[in-house]
Amino acid sequence: MLKTLCCYLSLTLTLAAQTAFDPAGLKEMDQLIAKAVAKKNPNGAVVLLEHCGQTQTLVKGARALVPVREEMTADTIFDAASLTKVVATLPSVMILADQGKIDIEAPVSRYLKEFVGEGRDLICVRHLLTHTSGLKPGIPREPEWTGYAEGIRRATSSVPEGPPNSFFRYSDVNFILLGEVVQRVSGKKLDVFAQDMVFKPLKMTSTRFTPPADWRSRIAPTERDELGQMLRGVVHDPTSRRMGGVTGHAGLFTTAADLARYARMILGGGQLDGARVLTTETIQKMQTVQTAATVFERRGLGWDIDSSYSRPRGEVFPLGSFGHTGFTGTSLWMDPASQSFVVFLSSRLHPEGGGSVRDLYELVGTAAAKCIPGFDFKNVADALPKRDEKEVPTVLNGIDVLQRDDFAALKDLRVGLITNHTGMNVQRENTIDLLHESKEVKLVALFSPEHGIRGELDQEKITDSKDKKTGLPVYSLYGETRSPKPEHLKDLDALVFDIQDIGCRFYTYISTLRLSMEAAAKAGKKFIVLDRVNPITGVQVEGPAVVDEEKFTATHAIPIRHGMTVGELAKMMNTERKIGADLQVIRCEGWKRDLHYDETGLPWQNPSPNMRSPEAALLYPGVGLLEFSISVGRGTETPFQVLGAPYVNDLRLAYELNKLGLPGLRFVPVKFKPTASVFKDEQCGGVRLIITDRDALEPVAAGVAIGVTFQKLYPSSFALSKVGTLLNHAKLLEQIKAGRDWRSIAESWAAETAAFEVRRAAVLLY
Repeated sequence: MLKTLCCYLSLTLTLAAQTAFDPAGLKEMDQLIAKAVAKKNPNGAVVLLEHCGQTQTLVKGARALVPVREEMTADTIFDAASLTKVVATLPSVMILADQGKIDIEAPVSRYLKEFVGEGRDLICVRHLLTHTSGLKPGIPREPEWTGYAEGIRRATSSVPEGPPNSFFRYSDVNFILLGEVVQRVSGKKLDVFAQDMVFKPLKMTSTRFTPPADWRSRIAPTERDELGQMLRGVVHDPTSRRMGGVTGHAGLFTTAADLARYARMILGGGQLDGARVLTTETIQKMQTVQTAATVFERRGLGWDIDSSYSRPRGEVFPLGSFGHTGFTGTSLWMDPASQSFVVFLSSRLHPEGGGSVRDLYELVGTAAAKCIPGFDFKNVADALPKRDEKEVPTVLNGIDVLQRDDFAALKDLRVGLITNHTGMNVQRENTIDLLHESKEVKLVALFSPEHGIRGELDQEKITDSKDKKTGLPVYSLYGETRSPKPEHLKDLDALVFDIQDIGCRFYTYISTLRLSMEAAAKAGKKFIVLDRVNPITGVQVEGPAVVDEEKFTATHAIPIRHGMTVGELAKMMNTERKIGADLQVIRCEGWKRDLHYDETGLPWQNPSPNMRSPEAALLYPGVGLLEFSISVGRGTETPFQVLGAPYVNDLRLAYELNKLGLPGLRFVPVKFKPTASVFKDEQCGGVRLIITDRDALEPVAAGVAIGVTFQKLYPSSFALSKVGTLLNHAKLLEQIKAGRDWRSIAESWAAETAAFEVRRAAVLLY
C-alpha cells in the first residue's frame, strides 16, 4: 500500500518541476468549485491538493452569510464533523495500541466493563473501528437527555442487531465508545490525549475540540440550533453537543492546512518532520482492508476504502486510495500510489441547514486526480484483491438477486420492463442495460412511469419515445394512458417491474405497479416484481388506511405510510382486488424491516427530481400532504425539508410548532424563495424541519399538526381544502379545520391502521 513514488524528505528542484500540477486540471477544479459556489451549494469552500510535496490551495465564496457576509479564507476553521473519527479518535486508539495498552482484537468489555450482555461481549475493538459491530447508527435523542456520562451510558447500553462481522453499518456509537476507551485507558479525556499525542507533535495549531473564543472570527458557522442560535465554534452534531462537544465521533475543528499536515504524516508512514506519531506497521493496517470477507463494504481501521461512502475517490483515484467524509461538508482522500491527497472543506450547511455536496465529493475527487501530471493511474496495480463475480453486499435488491442467479427467472422470456433511473443494481448499473445485455433474456420494450425513463422529467404528461442507448421503444405510463396497452403486450411473455418506491401511499409509482399488473393479468402475461427495500423502514405504519376516492395518488386502501415493499404491495393488491395476475416477486435478501435506507449500504438514487435524500423521503408522507396548499420546498435545494408561505411569520411559526412537542422533530425559522411550484419566485417565511430521532418520528401526524397550526395562525390565507387532495379523508380534514389537537386526530385513525396491520401480516415477505 505504501508505494513511495516520491519522497517528501528528498525532493529536489528538478523533481519539483516534474511534479507541477497540470494547468488544465487546475482550471477544471477552479471552474468546478466556482460553479458550485455560484449555485450557493455550498456557499463557500476550501480545497487543498497536494502531490509529492507540491501544494495548491483553492478558496471560493463565503464562510458566513449571517449576520453579515464574510469571505472564505485559506485559514478558515471548519467543524470537521465525522473527520473527528479518523483525525482524533483513530490515531489516539492506535497510539495506545502501539504502546501495548489497547489490543484491537480484545473485547470492548475489557476496557468498558459495563459493555456486556445481549451480544455486546462478542464485539471487539476492531469491530468498532471497522463499523462491523452491529450497533445502531446513533444514540436516540428522545426522550430528552444531556451530559457526557448519560451519553456514554446510552452508548454502552446499545444492543447490537446482529453478530459482529455479519454486516457493515456506519455508526457514531462505535466511535463514541472508542473515545471513551481512550479516556479510560489513558486517564486523559480524548481532546487532551489527541492534543498531546497527535496535534501538538504534528504542529496542527488550529485543530482542537471546543475552540477558544479568540478563534471565533475564523470559524465557519454551520446552521441554527434547535433554539434558533447560529452555531459558530459549537459542534453541529446534536449528540456531541449534548455530551459537551468532546466525543469520539464528532466535535473537532480544524483547517485545510492542518489536515494537510495530518495527511502527510499518514502518507509518510506515521511520521512528519522528524516527529513519529504512529508506527509504519500501524499505518499499513489502517489503510488496508480489515473487514471480514463476509462484509461487502471494505474498510480499513477507521478509514473508508471501497464502500457506498467512497464518493471522494472519484472516477480516477485507484482502489487502494482511502479517506473519510463529514456531515458538515468535509472530506479527506489520500492515494499512497501517487503520494497525493485532497482536502475539501465547505460551508454546505450555512446558513439554514440546506445544501448537499455528495455529488461534489465525487467531482472534486475526479478533478483532483486529473491535476496529477504524468501519473498513469490505470496501470497502477490494484492494492485490493478483485471481487468475485458473485460477491454481493449484505443487503440485495431484487435486481441484484436476479443478476446473481444469472437471470434464471427471465430465461428465454420476451420481456417488457417497467422501470426508470432507480432501476439499478448495487454497482449502479441500470436494469435496462443489464437485461438488454443478458444472453438469457430478450428485452423487447420499456415502459416509463411519472418523471420519465431516466427520472429527469417533472411534467403533467410523458410521451412515447425511444431509448437512446438501446434503441428500444419506450411506452409512456404517464400520458394518455397510465397502463400498458394490449398492443404493447401482445409480443411479450412477461412484464417486469423495477422501480424504487419511498413508502408513501400518494407516491405514484405504486399506482403504476397496480395498473400494470392488471394489464398483465388481462393479457395473460407473467408479472414479475424485482423487489426493493422500503427506504423509510418496513416497521412503522401511520395515517388513515381508508380513502374517500381511489385515484392515481390513492391506488389502494393503505395507510399514508404503509410500511411495505413494492413486492408486498403487489401481493396484497393481487389478492385483495382479485386481479388474478401470474405474480412472482424476486425478493430482497439481507434486508430487515427496521433498517433505514442508509443502514442498508445500498447507493441512493433520487427516486424523482424533488426526492433528494432519505431524510426527505422520511418527511414526505407528512409534508407532502401540504404541497398543494403551501410551498414545501419544491424549487429549493431541500424539497420537503422546508415549508412556508409569503404570509408566514417564520419566527412565530417555528415557536408554535416547537411548542407541540412532535416526536423526533424540531423546527428552525427560515426565509426562502422557491423557483418552482406553489409560491414560485415569492419570498416565503417558514421553517426547516430537523429530524432529531427518526425512529420516534411520526411524519403523518407531523404533517397534520403543521396543517392544524397553519389553520390556526392563518385561517384566511391557508388553502386548507387543498390538503384534502392527498389526505383523501373528509372526516380528518374537518378535524383539522376544527383545530383539534394533533394527538387526538392521530388517535382517530388508529382503528384503521390496526385493521390494516391484520391485512398486512398476511402478505409480508420479510
